[in-house]
Amino acid sequence: MERDTYKYHLKQGRKVVHKGITDDLDRREIEHQRNYPGARIQQVGRRTSRTAALKWEREGGKRSYRK
Repeated sequence: MERDTYKYHLKQGRKVVHKGITDDLDRREIEHQRNYPGARIQQVGRRTSRTAALKWEREGGKRSYRK
């Protein structure tokens, strides 16, 4: 599978205000700034397949940690 999808947390300060997936982090950050001025996207993990990213999103978008 192609790894073309990013998982991200949208943060205002230290608070996560949205969790999602996208294929373009910069574009998505600009879109979010309409509703969350000054918010920044923080990438979670590495790029992944669309299928795996959708599963992560459905499960609540929790941060993935490597052991």
